[in-house]
Parts: sequence; structure tokens; C-alpha cells
Amino acid sequence: MNTPRRPRSAPGAAGAPKITSTPEPLVLPEADAAEAWIKERTSTTTAHVRELADQLRSAPPRQALDVLKAWDELSLELGSLGGLAGLLANVHPVEAVRAACEDTELEVDRLRTELTQDKALYNVFADLPAAETEALDPLAARLLEKTLQDFSRAGVDRDDATRARLSEINERLTELDLEFSRVARDDVRITTATPEQLDGLPADWLEEHPVNDEGLIEITTDYPDALPARMFVKDPAVRRAVTVAGLERGWPHNDAVLKEMFALRHELAGLVGYADWPAYDAEVKMIGEGPAIPEFIDRIAGAADGRMKRDLEVLLDRYAQDVPGASAVSSADALYYEELVRQEKYDVDSQVVRTFFDFAKVHQGLLDVTGRLFGLRYEPVSDVVTWHDDVSVFDVCPAESDADSDGERLGRIHLDLHPREGKYKHAAQFDLATGAKGRQLPEGVLVCNFSRGLMEHDHVVTLFHEFGHLIHHVLGGQGEWARFSGVATEWDFVEAPSQMLEEWAWDADVLQTFATDQAGEPIPADLVARMRAADDFGKGYQARQQMFYAAISYWFHKERPDDLTNRLQELQAAYSPYPYLDGTHFFASFGHLGGYSSAYYTYMWSLVIAKDLFSAFDDDDLFAPEVAARYRDRVLARGGEKDAADLVADFLGRPYSFDAYAAWLAS
Repeated sequence: MNTPRRPRSAPGAAGAPKITSTPEPLVLPEADAAEAWIKERTSTTTAHVRELADQLRSAPPRQALDVLKAWDELSLELGSLGGLAGLLANVHPVEAVRAACEDTELEVDRLRTELTQDKALYNVFADLPAAETEALDPLAARLLEKTLQDFSRAGVDRDDATRARLSEINERLTELDLEFSRVARDDVRITTATPEQLDGLPADWLEEHPVNDEGLIEITTDYPDALPARMFVKDPAVRRAVTVAGLERGWPHNDAVLKEMFALRHELAGLVGYADWPAYDAEVKMIGEGPAIPEFIDRIAGAADGRMKRDLEVLLDRYAQDVPGASAVSSADALYYEELVRQEKYDVDSQVVRTFFDFAKVHQGLLDVTGRLFGLRYEPVSDVVTWHDDVSVFDVCPAESDADSDGERLGRIHLDLHPREGKYKHAAQFDLATGAKGRQLPEGVLVCNFSRGLMEHDHVVTLFHEFGHLIHHVLGGQGEWARFSGVATEWDFVEAPSQMLEEWAWDADVLQTFATDQAGEPIPADLVARMRAADDFGKGYQARQQMFYAAISYWFHKERPDDLTNRLQELQAAYSPYPYLDGTHFFASFGHLGGYSSAYYTYMWSLVIAKDLFSAFDDDDLFAPEVAARYRDRVLARGGEKDAADLVADFLGRPYSFDAYAAWLAS
């Protein structure tokens, strides 16, 4: 998941935020004007942010609440500009626009560092009279606490030389993160094969991939190409070639990029008083402390060990029928043999399953399901400029049956769901505009890479997952403070609501509302039950694979090894169910080493909480209005207004627990 921020409304007056009763959505430029537009917007917005900072520094408002409002307005404008640039840098079809947006991201991060290291600005908050701060309401007091923490973590109390070095490090880290992402995004590798070598692939896939002038078919590393090839192609040489191509993206260039990134993060943490980067990063997460990360990784790995061994034995038995004497299943063959186990042991054929998941039906079904669940309706918007014709736009409004609503638009969503050259290669939600009540309408963007025809069920689950972030962004974007808007909780909680929404993509009653075959027949309930059973197969080794990724994330930052490939092999041997594939360098395109840095454990941490959240729902009625409304209002709509643990407790009526996850893993 990715959550950048952006600008939208005209700059307000200094002091109190500019309030309008119904903020309008952002108006984007046509493609040929986008480069000049982003440059002008960057110049105007950063100048205005500096003006607001100057006024706050030299003539701060008398009341503590007005000081916080002025800072929140400044933060909203700067964060919104960065978010806009972060989105367009990853999706705009014009390379010059993407480059200009990367420049904007650098400028935004440079200015943010400058402001949070400004001692005069810090003193405006630190010197607020106790009587004033004690009179603040709980949300304003929380904002003051978080603001002072931001200044401290930026090194505002360090000497001039240290602050200057921190500025250099932050700027270079932004450059490296952009470079790492750009190289991984643009490094699309191609495997070629004859039609005969692609025996096993679905007919619709082959129809979409005609032979080239040499009589060969091209398979890119974009996952609508690569995933079916790895799942269905019978030729092991082709499966291996496609797998290796995916694992080699970004290599060798990103090896040096990552080493410099790890070194600079470590230096930054040390300069502001932390033992290492994981300790610095964990302080603002639910987990709290860096050493707790490997403890959590090993706890999950241990809990999954028995289930992993049982499932791997089944997989290896099937693998050995074709590869006699094999002692382990190669990662290049795992998806193919998982598919065979599903067919032979669980009577689930993914090529049959996918006939029920036409993209257009799934797209509409997603809107219908989430609209019903959260009391929303999605109004299509056609008269709007987007960055590409593939993008569909919807206004999000309360359901007409919501008697407590005034019917006003809650936000706007943009769905960019198919692959193209120069576009972000995975699946993520980006902010287009941060919501702030009366000031700015929340707008979010789903950026995915799905087939235009039939979808794998795994991709349907992914679509529900990412849409969960989008809903969180919109529903959480209705509050007063931009700082707490949308997905503004601790980073190791942000995946939990999305992981929980995946459950609706596994329920037979839900799926039958939109998953129909070409004849219009809904997916059979007994097939969904078998799909569930087949999906449960392998969850032990899938958990261990996630802990392998989490271990890379943590130990690469903790140790900063000279030889990343060698350390990768050691961690793979310790955690992964699959042996290392010779000559591959997965970390060179492991995008989460950028945004999630040392904290990839958060996906599993969030899953533990997601299973607990879902335990409150009735399996026989996933749309029960009382529990759905309570979840919407007490978790999603609150954004970052409370610590995540408190939000969960407000919904569950108790602290979150490991029990639901442990029971699921053992079942």
C-alpha cells in the first residue's frame, strides 16, 4: 500500500484555515499542459507555505488553538502537493511530467525538513502557555503532541552542523527512494517462447498475446502476463525463465542504491539519538521498539512452522511425481504445483474459476458490495480530465437511505486499474487530495495492473484489499484536522482494514452477486467452499514467506550487509519455504524497502489485527448493518484521531488479541 499526499484548494489566509461549505474536487490539466501546470503549482504552493511559516514564526496567533490551525493549514498544502506529485510520478504517461513530479517530491521533502528543523517555529509550539495547552480539546492536544514529536525526530534540538547534515541526508534519501522506484518500475523484462512452449495457458490469454515477427510470444514481468505463465505453463523452463526475469528486475543498479539508502538511514537515526534505523522507525508504530520486530517475526515463523511442514510435504509429494528425487520445491515451480494440488486434492481449477471473474463484472460488484457494506453510493463522473483514458472516476456519497446524511459528496475516487508503459507495476492506493472538513475534499486513487478480461481470483482479492485503503482514505477524510485525515494511523495498522475487506471476496453469497460465467450463471457455493479450502492449503508456508520478506526488511536495515545477495540467501534459508534460486536478486525490486523500510512486518502485524476485527462480524450475514456501521464509524471514519489500539478496542469492546489469528493459522 502507498499513501502520498497532494494540493487542491487555493491557498487560504494566514492564521485560521480557509473554510468553504462544499469543497470542490481538484481539476487536473490536459496531458500537454501537465508539465507546466505541476511546475507552476509547485512554485506557487511552496511560496505560500513559506509565507504561512514566516507569519507563524514572526507573528503567531495569540491562542494555542489558532497556532495549531495555522500549522495544520500549512501542512495540508505542503502534504497535498507532495501527494499529487507522488501519484503523477507513478502514473502519468508523459515521461517529462513524471520527471517534473519527482522534482516536486524532492522540493516538498526539502521544505518539510527545513520547517521541522526550524527552531523559531518549534519555539512557537514549545512556548505555548500551559494554561492554553491544558485547555485544548483532546484532538487538538493530540495534534500538539504529534507536532512536537515531529520537530524532535527531525533534529530541531541538534546543533547547526548536525541539522545541516540531516537536511543533506533527507534530500539524498528522497533522491534514492525515487531512483529505486523508478528503476524497478521501468525495468520491464521480457521472456519469449513458442506457442508450443506455452501449452497450458488459458485461451483468452493466448488470444491477447499474438506471436511476433519471429514466431514467438512475449511474456512481460507485468503480473497480468507473469502470474498466469507461472501458474499454468507446463514447460518448467518457461516457468523458470519468467520467474527469474521477475526476480531480476532492478538488478544490478539497485544494489548500490539500497546500500547507500541503508547507510544514510542508519546515520540519520544516530544523529537524532537512536541506536539504529529500526529503532527510530518503530517509535511511531504500534510495535514501539526496534528489537520487538525480530521477536514478532520469529513468533509468527514459529506459529506457522508446523502447518508449513505439513503443507510443504503435500506440495513436495506432487512435485516429486514429475521431478523424482526432488528434496524441495523450487519457487519457479511453486505456483504451478500449488495449482495442481488445488485441482487434484481440492477439485479447484483456476482456469474454471477465472471464467466467473470478468473484470467489468468484478469492477461493478466491488462498488455494489462496498456501497452496501458502508452505506455509500458511487456516482460516475464523466466530465473530468484524468491522466489517462483508462481512469474511471466516481463521487462517493452517502447512501440515499442514510437518514442522518445531508447527501453531500464525501469524496472522489479514481480507478486506474490496467497496466501500461511507465506506470507503477504493483497495486496501491495513492492520495490525490487529503480530506479536511470544509477545506478540502478527500480524493484517492487505486493504481493496479489487472487484466481487461478474465481475472484470477487472487487479483479479485487484491482489488478488494486495495479498495479498502481507498474507503479508509475517504471515510477518514471528514474530520477537522488534516494531520489525522484518512489512513493516518500507525503504519503497522494501515493494512488491517484492507486485509479484513478481503473476507468479502471469499464469501459465496457475496461473490454470487457479481461472479457469473459467460452464460450468466453465478459461481457455485460449493466451488467457493473448495476455493476456501484450497486457499487454506499453503497458508503456513505463505506466512513463512512473508516472514522472509519481513526479515529482509529488518535485517538489511539493522546490519547493512556488504553483500546483500549473500545475506538474502541466509535469510531465505532461515525463513522461506523455498530454496534460493541461483543468480537472482529479489531485493533489487522489493519496493517496500523504500516506503516500509525496516517495517515490512507490518503486513503480518496488521493481519493479526484484521482477523480479530473480522471476528466481530457474523459469518452468516456479512452486511449486518449494526456491526458494519460501528466498524465504519469507530475505526475507518476516525482516521488517526486515536492510537490504532484504541480504535480497535472501541470497535471490539476489548483490546485486540492474537487468538483469532492463531486459530485461523492452526485450522
